[in-house]
Amino acid sequence: MGCGRVGSTLARSLEDRNHTVSIIDSNPDAFRRLGPSFNGIKVTGYGFDQKVLSDAGIERADAFAAVSSGDNSNIIAARVARETFGIEQVVARIYDPGRAEVYQRLGITTVATVKWTADQILRRLLPAGAEPDFRDPSGTIRLDQIPAPEPWIGHRTVQFQEQSRCRIAWIDRLGEGMLPQRDSVIQEGDLLHVVMREENATLAYQVLERGPEED
Repeated sequence: MGCGRVGSTLARSLEDRNHTVSIIDSNPDAFRRLGPSFNGIKVTGYGFDQKVLSDAGIERADAFAAVSSGDNSNIIAARVARETFGIEQVVARIYDPGRAEVYQRLGITTVATVKWTADQILRRLLPAGAEPDFRDPSGTIRLDQIPAPEPWIGHRTVQFQEQSRCRIAWIDRLGEGMLPQRDSVIQEGDLLHVVMREENATLAYQVLERGPEED
């Protein structure tokens, strides 16, 4: 639901991945954003209207995304999709972070646009390690994206993990992701995706900066 910039991009991205897509918008002019190559179903109406949802084929749907510009419309549509039509995979875009937390507790996956955007900007403004890429809901576990530190180039990933009390979840190397093995070595240009406990973050960055301590 919603054929604005987010909805139209989402619809085209799903279709590019060989999914069948229906898109709903109250303004038929909005469908122009989809371009002439879009092959999905376009339905004019409100996405919280059960008939409109049926016309879009929701009975056959595996997932539903409510990404219009209105928080209320998105939440109502998401609840109708889940509670009336039994769609398990439902996501709603919410601008108000406080509301997003409430609906998250009700079991509706939400994307709090303002908070997410602010977090993304913060991560790029602040020094490395100040803000993680991801923090679990309990605030215990964080995921940081760290360029390979010079002192660690040529050393094994397992050595870094043992000394920092962290885990390298994966490494971006030459444009591809790779899972580190016991004999993997950190190379120049690597981007490390490091999982750590919040309480160990200071230690982890100290170890990154000083380099390995030899046995």
